[in-house]
Parts: sequence; structure tokens; C-alpha cells
Amino acid sequence: MTAATGSRVRIHYTGRHASGETFDSSYERGEPLEFTAGGPELIPGVSEAVVGMVVGEKKTVEIAPERGYGVHDERMVARVPAEHLPEGVELGALLQVQTPDGPVQVVLKDIEDDEAVLDGNHPLAGKVLVFDIELVEILTRS
Repeated sequence: MTAATGSRVRIHYTGRHASGETFDSSYERGEPLEFTAGGPELIPGVSEAVVGMVVGEKKTVEIAPERGYGVHDERMVARVPAEHLPEGVELGALLQVQTPDGPVQVVLKDIEDDEAVLDGNHPLAGKVLVFDIELVEILTRS
């Protein structure tokens, strides 16, 4: 049986940076990931990669930022007075800031002089990613 767009599937995967460093793996959690093939639950590059695969098949796909977590958007980077940061916060910390549209999570990227650089992009935005995918099971066909 072949996975089609709309099929409910389970996969094991390992996500790596183009440099080879692993950033996520379902194997480490011990449970395959379940989702709808070709659907919006995952980044498009992975969701669409399983379409046409058969159970037991493995493949490696390289995913451009546009099919992954998006391109890095400089409009989502803000400089704020460092005095507004929580006491003892370290570079790389995940913070929540209030915006007119509601709360947003940001990463503290840098502190330059008296300014903090906050980045609201996904940490993998702008990165080329490599996913090793194994189709474990097709639960339902569309």
C-alpha cells in the first residue's frame, strides 16, 4: 500500500542541519510520529515527502527554508532596552513578550551595549534541513 495525500501515516524521522548535526529524532522518543500525509500538521517538506512511499521505505530529503520553517524575517527581530529583560536571563533564553496581537515567544539573541536583540523567528527559520524518513505504517487511506 502506498501513502497518498490525505492518508493518516506514522513515520520515524531524524532531522538534521545541513552540517549533519541532529536537532530532532522520533527514534530518541521511541514513538513514530502520526500525521496526515500532505496535510498542514508538519512542515510541507516532510508532510509531502511521504506521499508515494510504501511501508518500510526509507528516504532522505533536503528541505529548503520555504518548505521548512520559513525564511528568516528581519521584521521579527527587535531591539529593546536591556533593562527590560528579566534579571539573570542568558543568551539563547526563550522569552514571552506581549505585542498588540498577543503574546509571542522570542529568543534572546544578543545584548549589545544597553540593547537586547530579540528574535521571533522559529529557531530553524532560514535553515536548509535534511530529514531521514521511514514510513512505519499507513493507518488510513484518503
